[in-house]
Amino acid sequence: MSNSDQENHQACMNRFIELANQMKDEGIATNVVSTAMMSASAVYATFVLSGGNTGGLTESGVDKVTAGYRQHLQRVQEMRREEEQARSEGSA
Repeated sequence: MSNSDQENHQACMNRFIELANQMKDEGIATNVVSTAMMSASAVYATFVLSGGNTGGLTESGVDKVTAGYRQHLQRVQEMRREEEQARSEGSA
């Protein structure tokens, strides 16, 4: 990913998080917001990878999306652990 792609990625991600927080602030349960975001992601990934509004993903396409989501989820967990460790070391 180029620097501009990374910057756009970060900006888009932050916009989604802002929208999710607005929904939470409107009283929508966070589990509902989270599930809706995953559903929207699944719909959009299908649209992008299948080339439009018709058709769907093959099993290998589903596997690719699942693997990509898993990678992102694992990276977030790694970053959280690193942040926690840095906080712990900073307060020691």
